[in-house]
Amino acid sequence: MGADKGKKQKVEEENNIDEKLLFSVEKLQEIQDELEKINEKASDEVFEVEQKYNEIRKPVYDKRNDIINSLSEFWLTAFLSHPVLGDLLTEEDQKVFKFLSSIEVEDLKDVKLGYSITFNFKPNPFFENSKLSKTYTVLEDGRTKITATTIKWKEGKGMPNGVVQGKKGNKRSHSKESFFTWFSEVNKKDDSDDDENEVLEIQDEVADIIKDDLWPNPLTYFTNELDEDDFEGEEGDEGKGSEGDEEEDEDDEEEDEED
Repeated sequence: MGADKGKKQKVEEENNIDEKLLFSVEKLQEIQDELEKINEKASDEVFEVEQKYNEIRKPVYDKRNDIINSLSEFWLTAFLSHPVLGDLLTEEDQKVFKFLSSIEVEDLKDVKLGYSITFNFKPNPFFENSKLSKTYTVLEDGRTKITATTIKWKEGKGMPNGVVQGKKGNKRSHSKESFFTWFSEVNKKDDSDDDENEVLEIQDEVADIIKDDLWPNPLTYFTNELDEDDFEGEEGDEGKGSEGDEEEDEDDEEEDEED
């Protein structure tokens, strides 16, 4: 009898603990749901502010583009001096980039739904397109759809759709591929191998770098290249100066010996 009573009391205590725990978890979930609603509202308001200031920034970006267009090979210089983007341009890419007149990064009408990056080109001997764009659109299920311009290469120029063509079974290393592969296949497929998905991830990183680093202040990288040229010039002048001093010292020694 005593043993049965003890077991019954233990079961009742465990039930009380479970009920308290369940009650606490339910209360915590209610609070968490409330926080999520606040966060969603805050996010919506942030996007509204971002859209507002996108409109304010646009004419300023247009003025910036007008000045950039007056500078020879501005975007090529900025790309080459960027620590990441500079490694992505082959020698052939650099020839094409000399015709790059402007880059534009624009959020979609609803900022939450994505953005596009557009490269505008002057008439050139490489392809027919005046602009090449890549757009990142966030779908309702949370996936990102990526679309890009098909490059219309002129006869004997470039690679079809920007894809480097190699011998069957051979894969080119990433550093040897043209930057314009960025405009080629853009969406992951279920049957893609790890190498293909890795390339696509790298391409997504390139988009982030252009959007969040290069585009907001390309002048940083353009002037960085100029500073390096000035530094190299100063080193050259110092070298010449030291050589001249050595020659003068040698002449003085010869005169002393003659005396």
